[in-house]
Amino acid sequence: MSEPGLSALATGLSGRCPRCGRGRLFAGFLRTAPRCEVCGLDLSVQDSGDGPAAFIILIVGLLVVGGALIVEVAYGWPVWLHLLVWLPLTILACLGLMRPFKGVLVALQYKHRRHEFDAG
Repeated sequence: MSEPGLSALATGLSGRCPRCGRGRLFAGFLRTAPRCEVCGLDLSVQDSGDGPAAFIILIVGLLVVGGALIVEVAYGWPVWLHLLVWLPLTILACLGLMRPFKGVLVALQYKHRRHEFDAG
């Protein structure tokens, strides 16, 4: 059973098992561990799909396009400077958010579909 007081947000952001909060959720950068090494929860049944990427595209896109528009109106940067600033920022933000968002979605799946995880 799940430890009382474990938050799906906290365990997901920290990359920890959604049941016990101690084992690692990931076996690689984005590859989910097949099983929690602490409590034995079968994590192979999880599937976050394209959910994390969709959220990240929307959030990072809004921030980067909004920032570029504000900078363009206020300072009139040349195109090369926009590319030099916004492209690396977009790539770093997307890569940096992918693992925490995937962890949160897996933890939320466990919280709301616990019977499917525990049956495996």
